[in-house]
Amino acid sequence: MGMTMSEKILAKHAGLDSVKAGQLVTCELDMVLANDITAPPSIAKFEEIGRPVFDNTKIALVPDHFQPAKDIKSAELAKIVRDFARKYKIVNYFEQGRVGIEHVILPEKGIVAPGMLTIGADSHTCTYGAVNGFSTGVGSTDLGAAMATGKAWFKVPEAIKVNLMGEKPADITGKDVILTIIGMIGVDGALYKSLEFAGPGVKALTMTDRLTISNMAIEAGGKAGIFPFDEITKAYVDGRVTKPYEPVAADEDAEYCREVDINLSELKPVVAFPHLPGNTKRVEDIEEPIEIDQVIIGSCTNGRLEDMEIAASVLKGRKVADRVRCIVIPGSPAIYKESMKRGYIDAFIDAGCAVSTPTCGPCLGGYMGILAKGEKCVATTNRNFVGRMGHVESEVYLASPAVAAASAVSAVRAAEFDIFFTSERTAAAAAVAGF
Repeated sequence: MGMTMSEKILAKHAGLDSVKAGQLVTCELDMVLANDITAPPSIAKFEEIGRPVFDNTKIALVPDHFQPAKDIKSAELAKIVRDFARKYKIVNYFEQGRVGIEHVILPEKGIVAPGMLTIGADSHTCTYGAVNGFSTGVGSTDLGAAMATGKAWFKVPEAIKVNLMGEKPADITGKDVILTIIGMIGVDGALYKSLEFAGPGVKALTMTDRLTISNMAIEAGGKAGIFPFDEITKAYVDGRVTKPYEPVAADEDAEYCREVDINLSELKPVVAFPHLPGNTKRVEDIEEPIEIDQVIIGSCTNGRLEDMEIAASVLKGRKVADRVRCIVIPGSPAIYKESMKRGYIDAFIDAGCAVSTPTCGPCLGGYMGILAKGEKCVATTNRNFVGRMGHVESEVYLASPAVAAASAVSAVRAAEFDIFFTSERTAAAAAVAGF
């Protein structure tokens, strides 16, 4: 029996010729990741082991959640990470001014690559499946052990094959694709399974689309979300990844526990209503306008240059509604800088948006946009659980950058958003392989 992409990567890193779903394996790791929230408990566990780090080039520490420090506690957490990084000369440590959102900067800087096995003490580590790697989130204890040993154990996941077909309409983004999938299979539809994407429709997805889709595999319960290696992947990693890499492809006779068919040409912009990412509705099916208070454009899900371009194309020449606060957060310094060059930041500020330094910020209810009781927010983030962005009686609606930006202008979640959409993605957006 052939193997899936997930099985091939795990087999190679376990030193085995083959593995099968349900098998327990111990694997050598290519990259270990933690942030300013998850690294401190991982470091505490690491110190209990009493060994040096296994490889200072294979650990990434990204203080992105509460940084720049929002209070004394967050400053102390960052100091723990900073001191550890200096002590062990961690190569991939990112200090203030050079740090971005972890799941944006690791692909951007070529730290993750095709065929790699990566774990991170953050559930959205599955993002790196977009570049044909197996990446998944783990707990801080497992990560602490991994920093000492360079190893982790896995139960080989079953795989769901997502067959993508058709051409993607101009108003559809990766966010619409993954929200549609989650709406179909549910938030536990891929529990401890890998989502493996295939079919002729893959070529219609930009790298930004793929990173967004893989990022939210966890919102369907997925262990990983992996795309095949193709010309788009190669164009993205070439010039970024400096070390040799080995792409993987699923065997023709690979075994899947389920197949899901998605015709991209039939998709419509969607929104996930509170309080689950799977509670999706097509924008055109929303009958009653919902007054909103805040819009967030950014995050590890939609903080890339193409996301900034889409949002700017909607906001340019328009004004954020008087009752709405719109906060834009580029995902990395490079994205921020390029957005300035292209005039996107001017468009945001002229429209009345607040533009933040790269940070996770409000996505997890940290800072830079906390919601009060009764407030409603349209966000390009990845979760809309109860209390996710503030008060337990606030509400978060998940959407694409286009829908979020249009919502900021109209001040409602309603059906008439097509008037804000450009007829097609601009050449700049289509050509973005860089961020």
